[in-house]
Amino acid sequence: MSDVGKLLSEREFGSMEEVNAYLAGLTNVGGIPGRQPASPAEQAQEIMYDAWEAQGARRVTLARKALEVSADCADAYVLLAEEAARSVAEALKLYAQGVAAGERALGPQAFQEDVGHFWGIVETRPYMRARAGLAQCLWATGRREEAIEHYWELLRLNPGDNQGNRHVLLNCLLRIGADTDQVQKLLALYPDDAMADWLYGQALFAFRTEGDTPASQKLLAEAKRRNPHVPAYLLGKKRLPKRMPELITWGGESEAIDCAAGQADVWLNTPGALEWLARSGA
Repeated sequence: MSDVGKLLSEREFGSMEEVNAYLAGLTNVGGIPGRQPASPAEQAQEIMYDAWEAQGARRVTLARKALEVSADCADAYVLLAEEAARSVAEALKLYAQGVAAGERALGPQAFQEDVGHFWGIVETRPYMRARAGLAQCLWATGRREEAIEHYWELLRLNPGDNQGNRHVLLNCLLRIGADTDQVQKLLALYPDDAMADWLYGQALFAFRTEGDTPASQKLLAEAKRRNPHVPAYLLGKKRLPKRMPELITWGGESEAIDCAAGQADVWLNTPGALEWLARSGA
Protein backbone atom coordinates (compact mmCIF):
# COMPACT_ATOMS: atom_id res chain seq x y z
CA MET A 1 0.00 0.00 0.00
CA SER A 2 2.87 2.33 0.76
CA ASP A 3 4.40 1.65 -2.67
CA VAL A 4 1.03 2.22 -4.34
CA GLY A 5 0.51 5.51 -2.54
CA LYS A 6 3.92 6.86 -3.54
CA LEU A 7 3.46 5.65 -7.12
CA LEU A 8 0.10 7.38 -7.48
CA SER A 9 1.38 10.60 -5.91
CA GLU A 10 3.83 10.97 -8.81
CA ARG A 11 1.06 11.04 -11.42
CA GLU A 12 -2.10 12.97 -12.09
CA PHE A 13 -5.41 11.20 -12.76
CA GLY A 14 -8.75 12.59 -13.80
CA SER A 15 -10.89 9.97 -12.07
CA MET A 16 -10.86 6.81 -9.97
CA GLU A 17 -11.50 4.87 -13.18
CA GLU A 18 -8.16 6.09 -14.52
CA VAL A 19 -6.45 5.11 -11.25
CA ASN A 20 -7.95 1.61 -11.35
CA ALA A 21 -7.06 1.18 -15.02
CA TYR A 22 -3.47 2.23 -14.31
CA LEU A 23 -3.13 -0.21 -11.40
CA ALA A 24 -4.73 -3.00 -13.44
CA GLY A 25 -2.18 -2.37 -16.17
CA LEU A 26 0.67 -2.69 -13.69
CA THR A 27 -0.79 -5.94 -12.38
CA ASN A 28 -0.89 -7.34 -15.91
CA VAL A 29 2.81 -6.68 -16.42
CA GLY A 30 4.11 -8.11 -13.17
CA GLY A 31 2.62 -6.15 -10.30
CA ILE A 32 3.35 -2.97 -8.39
CA PRO A 33 7.04 -2.13 -8.72
CA GLY A 34 8.94 -1.86 -5.46
CA ARG A 35 10.53 1.47 -4.60
CA GLN A 36 13.83 2.31 -3.02
CA PRO A 37 13.48 4.40 0.15
CA ALA A 38 14.15 8.04 -0.65
CA SER A 39 15.00 9.17 2.87
CA PRO A 40 16.19 7.79 6.21
CA ALA A 41 12.60 7.93 7.48
CA GLU A 42 11.39 5.78 4.58
CA GLN A 43 14.31 3.40 5.05
CA ALA A 44 13.45 3.03 8.74
CA GLN A 45 9.80 2.34 7.89
CA GLU A 46 10.86 -0.38 5.45
CA ILE A 47 12.81 -1.99 8.29
CA MET A 48 9.67 -1.83 10.41
CA TYR A 49 7.62 -3.61 7.75
CA ASP A 50 10.15 -6.44 8.12
CA ALA A 51 9.94 -6.18 11.91
CA TRP A 52 6.15 -6.60 11.98
CA GLU A 53 6.53 -9.80 9.94
CA ALA A 54 9.47 -11.16 11.94
CA GLN A 55 9.27 -13.56 14.88
CA GLY A 56 10.63 -13.51 18.41
CA ALA A 57 13.50 -11.30 19.53
CA ARG A 58 14.30 -10.28 15.95
CA ARG A 59 11.28 -7.96 16.03
CA VAL A 60 12.79 -5.86 18.80
CA THR A 61 16.22 -5.95 17.17
CA LEU A 62 14.80 -4.60 13.92
CA ALA A 63 12.84 -1.89 15.73
CA ARG A 64 16.02 -0.66 17.40
CA LYS A 65 17.80 -0.78 14.05
CA ALA A 66 15.03 1.35 12.54
CA LEU A 67 15.58 4.01 15.23
CA GLU A 68 19.30 4.03 14.47
CA VAL A 69 18.39 4.91 10.89
CA SER A 70 15.75 7.50 11.82
CA ALA A 71 14.56 8.73 15.19
CA ASP A 72 11.32 9.80 13.46
CA CYS A 73 10.10 6.21 13.01
CA ALA A 74 6.93 6.08 15.12
CA ASP A 75 6.28 2.38 14.46
CA ALA A 76 9.61 1.46 16.05
CA TYR A 77 8.53 3.06 19.32
CA VAL A 78 5.16 1.29 19.06
CA LEU A 79 6.75 -2.14 18.71
CA LEU A 80 9.17 -1.48 21.55
CA ALA A 81 6.32 -0.29 23.77
CA GLU A 82 4.36 -3.45 23.05
CA GLU A 83 7.16 -5.98 23.23
CA ALA A 84 10.16 -4.57 25.08
CA ALA A 85 8.73 -2.29 27.77
CA ARG A 86 8.99 -3.75 31.29
CA SER A 87 6.27 -1.61 32.81
CA VAL A 88 3.27 0.49 31.85
CA ALA A 89 5.29 3.61 32.67
CA GLU A 90 8.04 2.55 30.29
CA ALA A 91 5.50 1.73 27.57
CA LEU A 92 3.87 5.13 28.09
CA LYS A 93 7.22 6.86 27.57
CA LEU A 94 7.86 4.91 24.37
CA TYR A 95 4.40 5.63 22.98
CA ALA A 96 4.87 9.33 23.76
CA GLN A 97 8.15 9.25 21.86
CA GLY A 98 6.32 7.56 19.01
CA VAL A 99 3.69 10.30 18.91
CA ALA A 100 6.39 12.97 18.83
CA ALA A 101 8.25 11.07 16.10
CA GLY A 102 5.07 10.78 14.06
CA GLU A 103 4.40 14.50 14.38
CA ARG A 104 7.91 15.28 13.15
CA ALA A 105 7.67 12.85 10.25
CA LEU A 106 4.26 14.06 9.07
CA GLY A 107 4.87 17.77 9.61
CA PRO A 108 2.33 20.41 10.64
CA GLN A 109 0.76 20.60 7.19
CA ALA A 110 -0.71 17.10 7.49
CA PHE A 111 -2.54 18.08 10.67
CA GLN A 112 -4.13 20.98 8.84
CA GLU A 113 -4.94 19.50 5.45
CA ASP A 114 -5.56 15.80 6.11
CA VAL A 115 -7.90 15.99 9.11
CA GLY A 116 -10.92 13.77 8.54
CA HIS A 117 -9.24 10.98 6.62
CA PHE A 118 -5.97 10.33 8.42
CA TRP A 119 -6.07 6.54 8.28
CA GLY A 120 -6.59 6.65 4.52
CA ILE A 121 -3.04 7.99 4.21
CA VAL A 122 -0.66 5.12 4.88
CA GLU A 123 2.07 7.39 6.26
CA THR A 124 -0.17 8.54 9.13
CA ARG A 125 -0.83 5.07 10.50
CA PRO A 126 2.30 4.72 12.65
CA TYR A 127 1.38 8.00 14.34
CA MET A 128 -2.20 6.83 14.88
CA ARG A 129 -0.98 3.55 16.38
CA ALA A 130 1.37 5.39 18.71
CA ARG A 131 -1.29 7.82 19.87
CA ALA A 132 -3.83 5.05 20.55
CA GLY A 133 -1.19 3.21 22.59
CA LEU A 134 -0.38 6.38 24.50
CA ALA A 135 -4.06 6.88 25.35
CA GLN A 136 -4.31 3.30 26.59
CA CYS A 137 -1.28 3.72 28.86
CA LEU A 138 -2.49 7.06 30.19
CA TRP A 139 -5.76 5.40 31.16
CA ALA A 140 -3.92 2.50 32.81
CA THR A 141 -1.85 4.89 34.92
CA GLY A 142 -4.87 6.83 36.12
CA ARG A 143 -4.49 9.85 33.83
CA ARG A 144 -8.00 9.34 32.58
CA GLU A 145 -8.94 12.80 31.35
CA GLU A 146 -5.75 12.94 29.28
CA ALA A 147 -6.53 9.54 27.78
CA ILE A 148 -10.03 10.63 26.86
CA GLU A 149 -8.71 13.78 25.18
CA HIS A 150 -6.44 11.63 23.00
CA TYR A 151 -9.30 9.33 21.99
CA TRP A 152 -11.44 12.33 21.00
CA GLU A 153 -8.57 13.72 18.96
CA LEU A 154 -8.04 10.39 17.19
CA LEU A 155 -11.70 10.44 16.17
CA ARG A 156 -11.39 14.03 14.96
CA LEU A 157 -8.41 13.13 12.79
CA ASN A 158 -10.09 10.00 11.47
CA PRO A 159 -13.88 9.95 11.96
CA GLY A 160 -14.07 6.68 10.03
CA ASP A 161 -12.31 5.18 13.07
CA ASN A 162 -10.60 2.21 11.45
CA GLN A 163 -8.91 1.52 14.79
CA GLY A 164 -12.13 1.16 16.81
CA ASN A 165 -11.21 3.98 19.20
CA ARG A 166 -14.86 4.94 19.62
CA HIS A 167 -15.57 1.66 21.43
CA VAL A 168 -12.75 2.23 23.89
CA LEU A 169 -13.83 5.84 24.38
CA LEU A 170 -17.43 4.84 25.11
CA ASN A 171 -16.29 2.44 27.83
CA CYS A 172 -14.00 5.14 29.26
CA LEU A 173 -16.81 7.69 29.39
CA LEU A 174 -19.12 5.19 31.07
CA ARG A 175 -16.44 4.29 33.62
CA ILE A 176 -15.82 7.86 34.74
CA GLY A 177 -19.51 8.73 34.72
CA ALA A 178 -18.99 11.40 32.08
CA ASP A 179 -21.65 14.03 31.66
CA THR A 180 -24.61 13.11 29.47
CA ASP A 181 -23.64 15.51 26.69
CA GLN A 182 -20.28 13.83 26.09
CA VAL A 183 -21.75 10.36 25.78
CA GLN A 184 -24.63 11.55 23.61
CA LYS A 185 -22.19 13.38 21.36
CA LEU A 186 -20.17 10.20 20.84
CA LEU A 187 -23.20 7.97 20.28
CA ALA A 188 -24.58 10.43 17.73
CA LEU A 189 -21.40 10.23 15.66
CA TYR A 190 -21.91 6.52 14.91
CA PRO A 191 -25.65 5.79 14.85
CA ASP A 192 -25.24 2.68 12.70
CA ASP A 193 -22.58 0.94 14.77
CA ALA A 194 -23.77 -2.61 15.43
CA MET A 195 -20.84 -3.97 17.44
CA ALA A 196 -21.75 -5.58 20.75
CA ASP A 197 -19.81 -3.23 23.01
CA TRP A 198 -21.43 -0.24 21.31
CA LEU A 199 -24.97 -1.59 21.57
CA TYR A 200 -24.66 -2.86 25.13
CA GLY A 201 -22.92 0.36 26.16
CA GLN A 202 -25.70 2.39 24.57
CA ALA A 203 -28.34 0.35 26.39
CA LEU A 204 -26.52 0.76 29.70
CA PHE A 205 -26.24 4.50 29.18
CA ALA A 206 -29.99 4.69 28.52
CA PHE A 207 -30.67 2.76 31.73
CA ARG A 208 -28.36 5.07 33.68
CA THR A 209 -30.02 8.22 32.39
CA GLU A 210 -33.69 7.23 32.21
CA GLY A 211 -34.09 3.92 34.04
CA ASP A 212 -36.16 0.93 32.96
CA THR A 213 -38.24 2.49 30.18
CA PRO A 214 -39.59 1.28 26.84
CA ALA A 215 -36.75 3.15 25.13
CA SER A 216 -33.97 1.54 27.21
CA GLN A 217 -35.67 -1.86 26.92
CA LYS A 218 -35.73 -1.48 23.13
CA LEU A 219 -32.01 -0.72 23.04
CA LEU A 220 -31.23 -3.72 25.24
CA ALA A 221 -33.39 -5.98 23.10
CA GLU A 222 -31.52 -4.84 19.99
CA ALA A 223 -28.18 -5.48 21.67
CA LYS A 224 -29.28 -8.98 22.64
CA ARG A 225 -30.58 -9.63 19.15
CA ARG A 226 -27.24 -8.67 17.62
CA ASN A 227 -25.24 -10.71 20.13
CA PRO A 228 -27.20 -12.92 22.56
CA HIS A 229 -24.04 -14.30 24.17
CA VAL A 230 -23.02 -11.19 26.12
CA PRO A 231 -25.49 -11.37 29.08
CA ALA A 232 -24.23 -14.77 30.22
CA TYR A 233 -20.75 -13.29 30.73
CA LEU A 234 -21.99 -10.08 32.34
CA LEU A 235 -24.20 -12.01 34.76
CA GLY A 236 -21.48 -14.51 35.66
CA LYS A 237 -23.22 -17.51 34.15
CA LYS A 238 -20.11 -18.00 32.03
CA ARG A 239 -16.57 -17.19 33.09
CA LEU A 240 -14.35 -15.00 30.99
CA PRO A 241 -11.32 -16.92 29.69
CA LYS A 242 -7.85 -16.11 31.00
CA ARG A 243 -6.76 -15.20 27.49
CA MET A 244 -8.81 -12.95 25.26
CA PRO A 245 -9.64 -14.22 21.77
CA GLU A 246 -7.22 -13.16 19.07
CA LEU A 247 -9.95 -12.85 16.45
CA ILE A 248 -13.40 -11.33 16.98
CA THR A 249 -16.39 -12.81 15.17
CA TRP A 250 -19.30 -10.40 14.83
CA GLY A 251 -22.28 -11.75 16.76
CA GLY A 252 -20.31 -14.67 18.18
CA GLU A 253 -18.85 -15.81 21.48
CA SER A 254 -15.53 -14.09 20.85
CA GLU A 255 -17.22 -10.72 20.45
CA ALA A 256 -19.27 -11.37 23.58
CA ILE A 257 -16.11 -12.11 25.58
CA ASP A 258 -14.45 -8.96 24.30
CA CYS A 259 -17.53 -6.87 25.13
CA ALA A 260 -17.99 -8.30 28.61
CA ALA A 261 -14.31 -7.92 29.45
CA GLY A 262 -14.52 -4.23 28.59
CA GLN A 263 -17.85 -3.50 30.29
CA ALA A 264 -18.23 -5.91 33.22
CA ASP A 265 -17.12 -3.38 35.83
CA VAL A 266 -19.33 -0.66 34.36
CA TRP A 267 -22.43 -2.84 34.56
CA LEU A 268 -21.50 -4.03 38.04
CA ASN A 269 -21.04 -0.47 39.32
CA THR A 270 -24.31 0.80 37.87
CA PRO A 271 -26.97 0.26 40.56
CA GLY A 272 -29.69 -2.06 39.33
CA ALA A 273 -28.14 -2.65 35.90
CA LEU A 274 -27.42 -6.36 36.27
CA GLU A 275 -30.85 -6.96 37.81
CA TRP A 276 -32.37 -5.11 34.86
CA LEU A 277 -30.38 -7.28 32.46
CA ALA A 278 -31.45 -10.45 34.28
CA ARG A 279 -35.13 -9.40 34.19
CA SER A 280 -34.92 -9.00 30.44
CA GLY A 281 -34.76 -12.77 30.10
CA ALA A 282 -30.99 -13.04 29.74
